[in-house]
This record gives sequence, structure tokens and C-alpha cells, in this order.
Amino acid sequence: MANWVYPLGTASDGPWDVSLGTADSATAVEGWKHTGIKVATLGPGQSVTLPAAEEERIVVPLNGSFDATVGGADYALHGRASVFAGPADVLYTGVRTELTVSSDDGGRVAIATAPASASYPTRLIPAAETPVELRGAGNCSRQVHNFGTPAALEADRFIVCEVLTPAGNWSSYPPHKHDVEQEGETALEEIYYFETRVAEGSPAPDDADAVGYQRVYASDERPIDVAAEVRTGDVVLVPYGWHGPAMAAPGYDLYYLNVMAGPGPVRDWLISDDPHHGWIRRTWEGQDVDPRLPFGA
Repeated sequence: MANWVYPLGTASDGPWDVSLGTADSATAVEGWKHTGIKVATLGPGQSVTLPAAEEERIVVPLNGSFDATVGGADYALHGRASVFAGPADVLYTGVRTELTVSSDDGGRVAIATAPASASYPTRLIPAAETPVELRGAGNCSRQVHNFGTPAALEADRFIVCEVLTPAGNWSSYPPHKHDVEQEGETALEEIYYFETRVAEGSPAPDDADAVGYQRVYASDERPIDVAAEVRTGDVVLVPYGWHGPAMAAPGYDLYYLNVMAGPGPVRDWLISDDPHHGWIRRTWEGQDVDPRLPFGA
């Protein structure tokens, strides 16, 4: 079985902490075709460059602010102290354009990618214009930043968003899949890039280990069985199968950046719930959203 779990350091390449699935990735993943991610930690004044390629990209500041140059045009991306501080500015670059990202003060930045052919214009999405959704209820409450979804962004192939889950809550739940092109479902690969932190106000010691968990399991004859501990910088790839929950352990908040794309004719996120667990959605009726949300309010 292919490797679907990449702890921090296992998919690094030169200046990149993470480099998976992109046009220039050194780490090859068998059968992985439609999505990619790169993450870099830049010191003050440092930069990274991606050459022009047949892929579209979204630049997502994780912490710190950045400047991006695309096709000779410069864009300032106002960032954040951490992924738990609310949305940041993000930049969509389109295809066949060289991209350089730099930071005066340093920080950590993610670049989501997908092989693409149709050309869409470069677009800066300010943090204030990012659609923020509070999804679920009770201990299934989570916060979603929908800056790269079809309703928010014109693009060719990919769907990109970020999800924040308060300590002790479950997200990506009930388990669901999007691995077949059929009525009501689209076939999409999915990347989960994770960050974790000790929840604010927790009486945690200095050596607390901020951890979360991710589950992926088979929906048909294709084998997959993932039950992974995840921490800041870890990546889980979902090529197919039921996935969820993504669990924020008690005491630790959980963040993940999702990158999805597939071979189908329609750019849309259409899912099927695991029939054993889909009933959970009905239990949210009448429950309040977790009062710890939204993060960064």
C-alpha cells in the first residue's frame, strides 16, 4: 500500500518543509495525480520561488505576512500570528506563472497546487472577504474558511479551504467520501495539512504534546486503513475511501488545510456519508454551535 501519512520532516525538499504532489516535488507518491502542497518556513528577508508550470496555486500565510510576485506584479499578503487567529489574505495565481514568495519578518507559508490547463486571473482574496462558516453543532462544531471553494473563487480544478476545530471536538464528521463520479458525488483527492496548539487557557505544562488524530478507511475493494496521530507540519493524503473524524484531542486545538481536486468534469465538492454514521447530522438540530467559535473573533 502507498504511503498516505507524512510526519513533519518526511516530505521535505531543500527550502521546503513539505513538498508533495507538485510539479517539482522530489517526493513521489504512487497514484497521486491531482493535488499538491508545499510549506516553507522563511527567515527574515528570505524567499522561495516556484517556476511557471501547468498548475494553479493558492498562497496561504500560516503565520507571518508575505509578499508575492506573480508575472511581474507584486502582492502584499497580510498574515496572522497563527492559523488560530482568523483568516489571512490568500493569493490565487492561475497557471503558467512563476511565483516568488518572500517575508520581511519571516514566517511559515503554504502553497496549495493542482495540475490545471484553463487560465484564470490572479486574484488576491483579503482576509475580510474570506467566507467564514461555522459548521456542525455541539462537539462536532468547527470553523471553515472557504476562500478557495467554487462559490468564492474562479479556478480550474482545485477546491481549497481551512478548518479549525476546538479542543475535544470532532470534524470531518460524520465520515464521508468523494471518490467516485456519480450522481451526488464527485471524485476528489484530498490533502490534509495539520497544525495543533495547546488550547488557550489550558493549565498545560511547557512540554505538553499538542496532538490530534485522523482516520481514513476503505469504502470499496481498494485497501486503505489510516489511524494517525498528527501534529504541526504533518500531512495525511486521502486518495479515496471514507475519511473522518479528524479529532482535536481534549486540551489541544486542531487546524487543517484541505486541498481537493480530481479528474471529473465538474469542480464541485459533492460527498456521500458513510451510511452507518450519516444519521449523526440530524443530532445537530437544536444544538448550539460551540461558543469557543469563531477563532480570531
